[in-house]
Amino acid sequence: MRRAWRVTELLALPTLGLAVALALARDRAELAVHVWLLVALGLAMLACMGVIRSAYPSAPSPFSASLRRPRVTVDRPRDLARLEREVSMAGSAAFDLHYRLRPTLVELATSVLSTRRGIDLEQEPERARAVLGDDVWDLVRPDRPPPPERLGVGIDAAHLERVVSALEQV
Repeated sequence: MRRAWRVTELLALPTLGLAVALALARDRAELAVHVWLLVALGLAMLACMGVIRSAYPSAPSPFSASLRRPRVTVDRPRDLARLEREVSMAGSAAFDLHYRLRPTLVELATSVLSTRRGIDLEQEPERARAVLGDDVWDLVRPDRPPPPERLGVGIDAAHLERVVSALEQV
């Protein structure tokens, strides 16, 4: 009943417009009635669509629902998220490479060298350099100076991949 009253309210404005058009231009009465009829039918169609929408609420079909997999959220380890941030930032600025990612790489290289080869990175730099290779040594050497330009180029993905691969092979 409420919907019918709303449709009647919506028809009031076009009907008023029809009355004004008939009063002002009697010779165009047929056109005014056709326009009013189009507007009235459009409003009726909108009202029918509203009734259908409320009667059949939109829900995914059982077929569509069966194709969707339940979303499982897995909390990422904090250290992994930190390492991802360091790698991402190191790719954009030399400052972040030197002060954020480099300490992690130095720690990793020190651990790998001492456990696998019995080499101390700071005490035996020449042996460490021979085992690590130039790519890794350039990043982890104890006497590496800070970058001259803080916003200079960081490390590209290919170079970082070579460094990680070299550390894995030690």
